[in-house]
Amino acid sequence: MIFWRVKPLDAILATAEKKGLHRSLGALQLTLLGVGAIIGTGIFVLTAEAAQKAGPGMMFSFIIASFVCMVAALCYSELSSMVPVSGSAYTYSYAVLGELVAWMVGWALILEYSVAASAVAVGWSGYFVGLLDNSLGIKIPIALANGPFAGGIINLPAVFVCILVVGLLVIGTRESASFNAVLVTIKIAALTLFIALTLPVTELENFHPFLPLGETGVVAAASSIFFAYVGFDAVSTAAEETENPQRNVPIGLISSLVICTIFYILVSAGAVGSIGAQPILDETGKGLMPGSIALAEQCQTLAAVGQHPLVCSREALALVLREIGWERFGNLLGLTAFLALPSVVLMMLFGQTRIFFVMARDGLLPEVLSRVHSRFKTPHIVTYVTGIGVTVAAAFFPVGKLADISNSGTLFAFMVVALSVMILRTKDKHRVRPFRAPVIWLVGPLAVIGCITLFWFLPNDAKLVFPIWSGIGLIFYFLYGYRKSHLALGIDSSSGGEDIIKPIRSLTDRSQDSIASKSKSKD
Repeated sequence: MIFWRVKPLDAILATAEKKGLHRSLGALQLTLLGVGAIIGTGIFVLTAEAAQKAGPGMMFSFIIASFVCMVAALCYSELSSMVPVSGSAYTYSYAVLGELVAWMVGWALILEYSVAASAVAVGWSGYFVGLLDNSLGIKIPIALANGPFAGGIINLPAVFVCILVVGLLVIGTRESASFNAVLVTIKIAALTLFIALTLPVTELENFHPFLPLGETGVVAAASSIFFAYVGFDAVSTAAEETENPQRNVPIGLISSLVICTIFYILVSAGAVGSIGAQPILDETGKGLMPGSIALAEQCQTLAAVGQHPLVCSREALALVLREIGWERFGNLLGLTAFLALPSVVLMMLFGQTRIFFVMARDGLLPEVLSRVHSRFKTPHIVTYVTGIGVTVAAAFFPVGKLADISNSGTLFAFMVVALSVMILRTKDKHRVRPFRAPVIWLVGPLAVIGCITLFWFLPNDAKLVFPIWSGIGLIFYFLYGYRKSHLALGIDSSSGGEDIIKPIRSLTDRSQDSIASKSKSKD
């Protein structure tokens, strides 16, 4: 079938060599980019949501989500070392599973990167508003600090940070990475301080009951807190802009994930041990749904009598420090989130623009999106287009829903990457693999099973959004990409001309090539 046409790895590599981006990133910069993309709203904001679903057991939730990401990262490392070009899971699936699956993966990655960038921007807005209120006594009107789903009109702080990040990305990759490195240092310092202040005052009784909502609650929390790890794969989207990518991309992927996992476990232990993290239950003993009106009403009732449980906070880590007597440090951590969360927005937008860039370069999206700025050498048009969508979503939608929707797209992409590695191990055994995922026939299936499990435990509305979004993507594909695909038209993107490439395609495609060839000879 024409939909399953495959773009050979050699053609993908040739395209990147002839029409690629400037290589300027090293292993340290990639690691910092990964850490910058990972540490953000997940730990600063969604810790409260995880606590509401799992209580102290959210520590296990972090470990479960980390494990799924770790096996997926090993698969990513093998593919990115073999195919060191932009595009991440989209490019890998194009080379292994074919164009239709590649399009679906690229379309799903919009949910991962763009929606995640919007979610982080909304999370940043919460810290910004709280910081102004607690430190300077300045109150931003609710109508201008929340979208309509949260009782406001528009989230102007979130709009502001999105516009700022888009500007940085247009200026240049190295400049963006340098800015990110400063913010990563600030985030690591703040989390280290949090751990140092909370672990010494840990009380064992705060861990009981450890699983107030059972094992199901732990897995459900892992499905949501999975968002805390979203972003490590953005390192692979920078492969085409990396020096010695066969070595540096795997280092960046694995090292950033390991660093963040250690921090997450210690931070969650400090939060639970210092003030507790028990969920708020209804009259039947079931946990109230995070983001629900019922939970919001219970939180307001508790706040009225001076109680501020972790599960009710929009500034979870800052709240913990204030509750144990470190109010100034709590405000300082709020300042850190205010300064550092833009780096996560930056990396999410960075990843999305690079995927759109490659899809346009392959002809599946309009060619204009693959244009590179003459001065800054960045894909400026696609950056502007993506920035508009992210800004609109951040202006009008709440953080929790955005995070769960983002997870649905991410899990699908991760699963496809794991499948691609296993298929390629069978189809192309002799290709050079600078990095080989260990025990792939164990790691690969674990990644697939883990992704399916976490997707199953997502909220129902998030699970429903994904097939609807996929259906919209198919409409776009058949209206444009199906007919304009360079692979379908026989265009060699690596030369920028009309050279015929020779991919392994179906009999239908080969027949069309034959007809086209005869037609040219007659002319």
